[in-house]
Amino acid sequence: MEGRCAVETWAEFGCAASTCTAKVVFTVGAEVLLCAGSDEVHVFSVQEKKLTAVLRCPGPVGDLVQSDDKQLLYVACDSGVYSVNLPSLLPRTPDALADDSSRAAVLEISSDRLAVGEEGVCSVLLVGAGLLTLSQRDALWWLTLYKVPVSGQSPASSYEKLTELSVPVVSAGLHADTEGDQKRLGRRPVLICVHSSDEPPPSSSSALSSSSQDGHYRLEPVLFKLLFGVDAALVKSPIILCGLPDGRLCFFPLRLPGLRVRVLHSLEQPVVLIGTSVVTETDVGGPQCLVAVGALGRVVLVRTGEGRPDLGGKVAGFTEGCVSGPVVCGCVDRERLYYSTGSDLLALDLPGGPAERAGPGRGDAVDHGEDTSTKTAAAALQSSVSLNVCRVIALAEPTHNTAGAVELVGLSARGRLQRITLPNGGEDTGLPRLPSAQVGQRVRDLLAAIGDVCERASVLKSNIQSKNQILRHLNQVLNISFLLLDNKNSGEQLPVQEKPIRCRAVTRWSRLLQKDSLNLTCVLENSSPYGLDRGWRFSVTVFPLSYSNAAGVEKSSRTFSFPFLHLHPGETLEVSLPLAAAGDTSFPVTLSCSLIFSLNSLLGEEEASRLLASGDSVKSRLGLDSSCVSLALDTLTVDWLDALQVNRPTASHRNMTSQPTDSIQAFLSTRQVRWSGRGEGRAESAEREQYSASVRVSSELLSATLALKTPDVDAQGPEVAPPSLCISLLDWLLSQGPGGGETGPRGDAIARGSSVVHAQGPDGHAVKLTAKEVNVGEESVEKAEGPLAAVEVQVESSSMAAVCGLHHAVLRRVQTLLQRDPEKAASTLRVERLGLRQTLQRAEGLLQEIQQCRIPEAFGVSRGRMTQSLLSVYRQLRENPLLII
Repeated sequence: MEGRCAVETWAEFGCAASTCTAKVVFTVGAEVLLCAGSDEVHVFSVQEKKLTAVLRCPGPVGDLVQSDDKQLLYVACDSGVYSVNLPSLLPRTPDALADDSSRAAVLEISSDRLAVGEEGVCSVLLVGAGLLTLSQRDALWWLTLYKVPVSGQSPASSYEKLTELSVPVVSAGLHADTEGDQKRLGRRPVLICVHSSDEPPPSSSSALSSSSQDGHYRLEPVLFKLLFGVDAALVKSPIILCGLPDGRLCFFPLRLPGLRVRVLHSLEQPVVLIGTSVVTETDVGGPQCLVAVGALGRVVLVRTGEGRPDLGGKVAGFTEGCVSGPVVCGCVDRERLYYSTGSDLLALDLPGGPAERAGPGRGDAVDHGEDTSTKTAAAALQSSVSLNVCRVIALAEPTHNTAGAVELVGLSARGRLQRITLPNGGEDTGLPRLPSAQVGQRVRDLLAAIGDVCERASVLKSNIQSKNQILRHLNQVLNISFLLLDNKNSGEQLPVQEKPIRCRAVTRWSRLLQKDSLNLTCVLENSSPYGLDRGWRFSVTVFPLSYSNAAGVEKSSRTFSFPFLHLHPGETLEVSLPLAAAGDTSFPVTLSCSLIFSLNSLLGEEEASRLLASGDSVKSRLGLDSSCVSLALDTLTVDWLDALQVNRPTASHRNMTSQPTDSIQAFLSTRQVRWSGRGEGRAESAEREQYSASVRVSSELLSATLALKTPDVDAQGPEVAPPSLCISLLDWLLSQGPGGGETGPRGDAIARGSSVVHAQGPDGHAVKLTAKEVNVGEESVEKAEGPLAAVEVQVESSSMAAVCGLHHAVLRRVQTLLQRDPEKAASTLRVERLGLRQTLQRAEGLLQEIQQCRIPEAFGVSRGRMTQSLLSVYRQLRENPLLII
């Protein structure tokens, strides 16, 4: 812009002003009245360049207006409207001014100056001999007209209420999400009076110019009639126009009977400014355009346009556009709009010329011309020019000095009263004036530039949305990672049921194409508050702990990966995988379950590489490897009990076992069979030799952990376990899956009345599990205590591998019972007395046999003989187990 604005600071009030209620009233050549949102009204003398008086009101000042003769000042507060006679309060003599030149007079406005006792008054306006107030009460806007008495010092009772109208409060479409939005919603409504330019308003002042005089504006008769009706134009009725914070422009005529408020237009945002402007310099009929500006930058221009001849010829055309917002305050000076965004003061040349039609009979060309004119006017609203003045929150109506330059009086956000003088002359204002031949091309260029900006903005918006979605996804990944890592690093091993994300497994045998195979079903349970979305996969790694050298199986692990899309909180995911084929003896098998998140699927390879290179600490903590986040969940073990194929008992076997048998007779018969079999032949007995191992568990421990009834106590004998304790123990051993998975009860596979289970191991050999009740004790124990009741689980099979595997599996399951039930000192002491002597003697004997087996190895004795000796020791250890309590 050629030339700069001259800014002169007149006074500094030293307090921050409110952008919603600040107002400046400039009386030409006399004083400046301003309120900054507090309870004070400052009176500044332009001639003396100093603050002459401060009017202290009973409450915060919402609005103020001066009478036509400049004698009375009406101040709107929460409690009502106060009338102040300025000439009687301010010193006017030279002696008084000289005595009080150092400080301003502080005048208290008492309640006896209350003119209108109406609460919640937001805006006031003087219309001839009437005082119009706008207040908000009970979800309604109230427009009340009072008759002003002849004498300005009349009491409040002389202000007679003439009429009262109401408008409902509408808040739809307005959202106060931020502090700035709340300020805009609390903005003071705009209240003005519009007169037809062919009839001057009733005022003692001279004819009004295009600028307002105390809120009064003129408008050309044609546009006045089109907007407000023929009746109002005929009776020359002033029109009250009100801009509400919800964006509505409401009006009503004063002189027509049956007053009612109508809505002219809606800006859909708080109204900041209403004024009139001159469209063409040649038209002397008065301002030809009504201007309304919203707080978010929307501008509405209402002008007279050429309509269709069959509809009357003239129409009121509404042109909408936007300026750079937000708009804090503004004013109109003929064909120019001045407005402040809070950070800058801008000037805008309003587009001139109505949207004229080409004439009748031109068809589509007429509509195209009108549309082009509207687009031209809307595009011209984008040509604002900065005046390089910041933080202006209130502006008085513009004036012109003797040189013809425009002068603006404004109030800054820091409480500074400033006079802003604009550069003189249209050529120095920096507002371009294009020839009419270039206007169309300029508009097309502007529209093309707007289209490019919109396209780039759309691409940028989509990129931002994509980045936001990725960030939300990564944030959820980090939340899940730190949730699992905190549980892992806490040092406390949580139970499986309390883990936020846990795994369990179930084994099942299936037969396909005459081949049996053992399948594993893993269940992933998400009990955390976070969902597992795209990019996660469930990984299961199988590690065999033992291998069959005869079968030629190499020592290797297998990894199964299962990607999924969504696993919401509370949902489960089931996956199945092959574990072993029939005849495989590589048990137990360890399952390592983990969650793996691929950064490449979310970010791409380049972004993931940059993320990995940004920080080694995060990479090591989250276990990032090859752009993947690996989180360990659970380690499960599939043992021989999980791999058993339990045989269902036949009907004949059920009937046979249903008869009561004596345990001693059964024991003697089995021993006779064994001894008789030894005499038939060494080769056949060797092939059919049965291996066995046993585990003893106290009945007290089983009753406490398996939730059974307490054993009955006989006063003359030892404790006897419940009849169902053996069967319940076998059923529990066979129903516990890896990680707490329930395979379901197998009671139907156990013969009724018998605690024997016949099954087939994964290697194909027959296996028998027997549970019986035994009493642990010796003769030297005191009779008052008696032996201890226990349950012995015995494993029998012709396969040494099956016996060892099942024995290990039973011991591993019984260990979980020890974790459930705390140790009991009494039982421990009792067992020490019952079996400690025998255990020590047996251990010393077995130690001597092991030492004897190791001595011949140094002298070249056969390895087969040594193996047979060690096997005998192993069988003795398994056949005489310790008691687990």
